[in-house]
Amino acid sequence: MKKVIIATSILGVALLFFLFFRGKSKEAEAKFITAEVQRGDISIIVTATGSLEAVTTVQVGSQISGTISALSADFNDWVKKGQVLAQLDPTFLKAQVAQAQADLEKAIASAELSQKEYERSLTLFQQDMISESDRDASLTNYELAKAEQKSAQANLERVKTNLDYATIVSPIDGVVISRNVDVGQTVAASLQAPTLFTIAQDLTKMQVQASIDEADVGKIKDGQRVVFTVDAYPEQSFQGKVKQIRLAPEVVQNVVTYDVIIEVSNPNLQLMPGMTANVTILVDQRQDVLKVPAGALRFHPSLGTKGSASNGKSNVRLTANLASAGDANPNRSDSSDLKKSKQTMLWILKQQGKPESVSVQVGISDGTFTQIISDHFKEGDKVIIGQEGAVSSTNNQQVNPFTPRFGGGRR
Repeated sequence: MKKVIIATSILGVALLFFLFFRGKSKEAEAKFITAEVQRGDISIIVTATGSLEAVTTVQVGSQISGTISALSADFNDWVKKGQVLAQLDPTFLKAQVAQAQADLEKAIASAELSQKEYERSLTLFQQDMISESDRDASLTNYELAKAEQKSAQANLERVKTNLDYATIVSPIDGVVISRNVDVGQTVAASLQAPTLFTIAQDLTKMQVQASIDEADVGKIKDGQRVVFTVDAYPEQSFQGKVKQIRLAPEVVQNVVTYDVIIEVSNPNLQLMPGMTANVTILVDQRQDVLKVPAGALRFHPSLGTKGSASNGKSNVRLTANLASAGDANPNRSDSSDLKKSKQTMLWILKQQGKPESVSVQVGISDGTFTQIISDHFKEGDKVIIGQEGAVSSTNNQQVNPFTPRFGGGRR
């Protein structure tokens, strides 16, 4: 009986030790969150806003002052080059032309008379009947009369030109998008000609002038593909491509941006000048590549959980500094160093739920998914992206319009 009690006591103590250390072991075991390696497209984009405008827009003004007596074009009218748009009251201008014509005729008559007097004085001088000074005075009067004739002729041309300016014509073929005058309105031409009409040459070809932040402008290149939307058609996307990156900076409250011109086709005339465009520029793209959630590259196992390196030679604490990835801070989420080195580590689950690190090459990243280049992985493999209880920051991203909807690839 005594032996039975002793044996029972020993078994009880052993059971307590077993349960105690088993509980400790479970506490040390971490529960990991995994995601599958996918195959699909990755796109890097730059977003901005801009304004739609016609490629060529001409402001038609008046070079003379006057009163609008007639209008021959209105909003949205298509006009041809040379077509009359408006007419200024020509009454005063016609009177000026008549006055200038009379002044010219008077100057011509005066010049003819001065010429005859000069010819007569020249004959008398040759006969020694007048002095040389009288002959020179006659010549001077003749030259002055000819100059006055030229001045009168020039004045007549000037007032005739002003009369022509009273008829406002279109300088290009296009559509009237703005009319700023009405019949009876007085136009005052000063140092700057007043704008009467604004004409867009061809609305089937338009452009977006987008403001790109200085941090992103280095990624923009001519010919890059662009997708944009406008508030008037929120469910429809429009296509374009980068045409020009302007060098002049725009500085507003110490924020520097650069204007990027995007050429757009508008065959159905849906787009209108002045519309706000929400622009997405495709900077880089990889198609049909292996990709993992970006959180997998930022994952570092927490303190106290044991794992192993990919070579299987040694156990390492999962507070490993991942020196090969160039990241000295295991909790750091910035992957800029990884992008520079193009090499990092992913963590996978081995048997018994232990994590193991695998070295991979990384390609481009859209902020949500990152391309990986490795013989260790294939589509459908699982990688660790986090631990239960850890805070995740991989959600709440913007949709990338260049990524197929069925392939993931959200930004």
